[in-house]
Amino acid sequence: MPESSSPIWSTCGYDRLDRNARGWLTPTDAYWRLWLQRPELALVEESCAAERALHADLVQTPTRPVAPRELDALLDPDARANHRLFLDFRDAVIAAGSLEAAYAGFFQAGSIQVPPLFLDLMVQAIVRSLLRDETDPWSWRAAELLFRRQRVGVQDGRVLAGDSEVLDGLNETGGLGAVGRLLMQGGAALPAVQMDVLGPDNAGRYLQSREGPGRFNFLLDLTHEIQRELPHGLTLTMSRAQSGLKALSSVLERWVRHFLAVEVSIQPEARIEDPSWRWHLGLDAESSQLLNDLYRGQDVPPERQQRLISLFRLRFVEPQHMQADMQGRPVYLGLAMTADGLLKLKPQNLLLNLPLARAG
Repeated sequence: MPESSSPIWSTCGYDRLDRNARGWLTPTDAYWRLWLQRPELALVEESCAAERALHADLVQTPTRPVAPRELDALLDPDARANHRLFLDFRDAVIAAGSLEAAYAGFFQAGSIQVPPLFLDLMVQAIVRSLLRDETDPWSWRAAELLFRRQRVGVQDGRVLAGDSEVLDGLNETGGLGAVGRLLMQGGAALPAVQMDVLGPDNAGRYLQSREGPGRFNFLLDLTHEIQRELPHGLTLTMSRAQSGLKALSSVLERWVRHFLAVEVSIQPEARIEDPSWRWHLGLDAESSQLLNDLYRGQDVPPERQQRLISLFRLRFVEPQHMQADMQGRPVYLGLAMTADGLLKLKPQNLLLNLPLARAG
């Protein structure tokens, strides 16, 4: 591929994938070799002779068949399990012909046997392809929500999302790695590590940080509306101009177009005021259950409602792409965090649960 790829994205193997006529990503031998370098598959000092021989053969010919007896010969049970998962995944992607076809097929099959890490790496590569010509930093940061779990908090009335792995690591080590962990275990007070909210003054630095150790270190503002108190007791409510929700909406529009070949428009909404509400889907497990309960008219405690980060209104540009009984009606989407402030977006929900017209 001609596009350059920074480490934040090359870890998913994007720069080792080709693109077919449909624009979907097809694996090369170099792509599978990158998987063999991952810590789950890489050789360690304790690797047995059979594991070393198998690893060398796969590096040489990454797509060669592997007989069950070769896996059974690996002495370490974790090594056997990891190699079996990888080979099943590799064979499924090769059989499907592309990452996109394999990804969609995994969910259509019903019971998902693919590890979440594998799915996240697939999504990361696919999203990288969708954004290959994008220059807007908010779109790149919002795209991380599709494959990186976020920790969400409210600060000064703003809903902020940060990479949960980074934030949890900072809380544990003060940003000083193993040394910081030892110091904190010894009771030492460490200075707080500042994570910046992505904004106009640091957008360029965010793009540059994707090429260095600062990746995933920027918070994304997911505030939909801001309120301003006016004289005479009036309150002015305005949409936030640089809300990450708008960038996320744009990324999700591309995601639907790429997989389903239909054009949709997605807009953040503060509330649903629709007496003919007919269809909804959650972008995560929490919002799926929350929207289901609200739709059925069940009483939802206020503290649970407060976990809802945003609602979205999705419309099909061409109504004939929808089921006949839904044509012209909006589809409502939800985005919510768990009780402990975690958000794991499930982009596959947009591929499985939209009211698409049946082919033929």
